Amino acid sequence: MDDLKTWRAARLKALTAPDGWLNLTDRIEFGPGRHSVGSDEICDLRLSCGPGFLGWLIDLPGQKTAFQCATGERKNFKSTKGSPPRTKAAPFLLEIHLVGDKPALRVRWTADRPGYKFAGLRYFPTEPDWVITARWEKLAEPVALQVDMISGAVETVLQTYVARFHREGHDIALVPTHAKAGKPMFVIRDATSGHETYAASRFLIGEVLDDHIILDFNRAHTPPCGFTDFAICPLPPPENRLPFAVRAGELAP
Repeated sequence: MDDLKTWRAARLKALTAPDGWLNLTDRIEFGPGRHSVGSDEICDLRLSCGPGFLGWLIDLPGQKTAFQCATGERKNFKSTKGSPPRTKAAPFLLEIHLVGDKPALRVRWTADRPGYKFAGLRYFPTEPDWVITARWEKLAEPVALQVDMISGAVETVLQTYVARFHREGHDIALVPTHAKAGKPMFVIRDATSGHETYAASRFLIGEVLDDHIILDFNRAHTPPCGFTDFAICPLPPPENRLPFAVRAGELAP
């Protein structure tokens, strides 16, 4: 596991990268067809900023989704590992983002956005006592878990493990709902949520060591939806709503 200082530096770098969450400007659902894209009010998919006419989003049956720039150049959306289908149309990085079977055009301003400045990340003081070694128990049978999304949608995930530990008089059984870089991810809420930390949740990535898992709450961090309205994040299941304050990790943006 990286040291905390290195981990935080990497998180900030990823957050502020051209494809980081701070650069999202729009997310617009679309259907099949040829759609004009730009900030002009006559465009089918109207952007909140940028050129009045950027080009055409082309999504026709039997063809790869493509973008035709205002210059006439045609670009296909291409997928890479860990990323949605993407292409560039200056000054934007365009993505096709799926929630269920509904596609949306997600737009990132990759250059310095006019009038925007990020104030940085803030943290509670580092607390070694919040580095917890929990039991990593495999379930006898996988469980289909319904996870509410901040958009109101519901996602079904398969739960195969639970992280158990005792804290402040409570027996806790944290449920991992997703994975990040192959490591289990927990969506948590605690008594600081909505006061000192982001109201909806924080994310926590575990480090599995055989039949135990390291939960370093100093690395609990704000999900993408804490930085932009155009991200769709999971909400914590009931088991992950902790009955005490976790004053460790990232403060609200």
